[in-house]
Parts: sequence; C-alpha cells; structure tokens
Amino acid sequence: MASFQRAVVFSLVLMSLLWGSSQAKDVLVGGKTDAWKIPSSESDSLNKWAGKARFLIGDSLVWKYDGQKDSVLQVTKEAYAACNTTNPIEEYKDGNTKVKLDKSGPFYFISGAEGHCEKGQKIVVVVLSQKHTQVGNYVGSPAPSPVEFEVPAVAPTSSASNLKGGLLVAVGVLVLGLF
Repeated sequence: MASFQRAVVFSLVLMSLLWGSSQAKDVLVGGKTDAWKIPSSESDSLNKWAGKARFLIGDSLVWKYDGQKDSVLQVTKEAYAACNTTNPIEEYKDGNTKVKLDKSGPFYFISGAEGHCEKGQKIVVVVLSQKHTQVGNYVGSPAPSPVEFEVPAVAPTSSASNLKGGLLVAVGVLVLGLF
C-alpha cells in the first residue's frame, strides 16, 4: 500500500511540474502597457527587465504603444547594435503587436521612431532552448549565458507555475521520505 501511495504522489508531482513549465504564455513587454518608450534611466531599460525574465519557445511578446507615433522593428544583431532601421526582419505598426518566439536564441527589437533606439528604446530577449527547460534544469538553475550574443545575461526567475512545481517536488520528496 505504501509503495502504491508513493507511486501516485510521485506521478502527480511529476505531471504537475511538467504541465506547469510547458505552457506557452503571452508576455507584456516591460510588464506594463506603457513600457515601449525611451527609458528615463539605465535602470528603466527594457533589457534590464528582459534580463530578469525567462522566455521559452512558444511564448509571445506583446507590445502596447501608440501606432501613430512608434513601431516595433525586429532586426539583426548588427542592426540592433547600430540602431539601423532601414532593413528590418519584420516591422509592426499596429500599436498592439504580438510576436511569437518560435526558436531558441536571441531576438532583437528596436523602436522604428526616429532617434528612439539611440536613446535606448530597444530590447533583446533570449529564448531558452529545449535542453534548458527540462525538469532538472529549469527551476532555480542559472540560465544559459548569452555571452556569444553580447546581450545582458538572463537571470533565473520564479514564475508562479515554476514556484508551484518546485514546491510540489519538495512536498513529494518529503512525503516519499515519510513512507
């Protein structure tokens, strides 16, 4: 009976952990609707925000902005560094932009408004590869360093689902230890 209970608890813990870490989500850029703007200081930079977040394949970035005054350009690494707006990969002007992160690695975005990128209105997000989203390498482990992309490092964070999954694992281990 005790081994059956352990198996059930372990299965439930494992399923909830896998389910909680595999859901794609929409992520509001900067965490608020008015974040796509020239930052008032370095600490207000969207890269600082992105460096504290984890992005997974299938997540989508969402921008809310005035489409009459600004735009979002997805660009190459070189265009990002030079704030070159002339040949973007994609250009979005609708004021309610949603971009699906469909592969691992860096995604570069700059403002299409004249002079805004040079004043810091840009963001790089690094999407984790599948190997970095496995159960043992997701919660609480350091994110991969994107040094080869010359962008800020991505620090681990604890979203509610990941925290819940981690707590369930801890509870499962404690319960198993009791049997």
